[in-house]
Amino acid sequence: MKRHTLNIRKDDTIVVLSGKDKNKKGKVLRVVPEDDKVIVQGIHMIKKHQRPSASVREGGIVEREAPLYASKVMVVCPNCGEPTRVAHKRVEGGKSVRVCKKCGELIDKV
Repeated sequence: MKRHTLNIRKDDTIVVLSGKDKNKKGKVLRVVPEDDKVIVQGIHMIKKHQRPSASVREGGIVEREAPLYASKVMVVCPNCGEPTRVAHKRVEGGKSVRVCKKCGELIDKV
């Protein structure tokens, strides 16, 4: 099965489209393309019951970010500040960059 490419990358600012964190903005910490999920700073927080181990001295309830589906988030354009869909465009040198569909400016730094 062919996977589609995610238009979301690490350090992008995104906005959540649905769920308990709807309309919240956050920075992408990690992209998990094999599951079509992203982990966003401060969004979709879960409580994990942590057992003490060699790496974690103290056990207890730890709050951390859980992955959420990439279809539930939208990239925020750094130029116009609006949530937008992403287009791809080739620039000189044949490199592919992401482009904002609303304002037409580049999302990626060339």
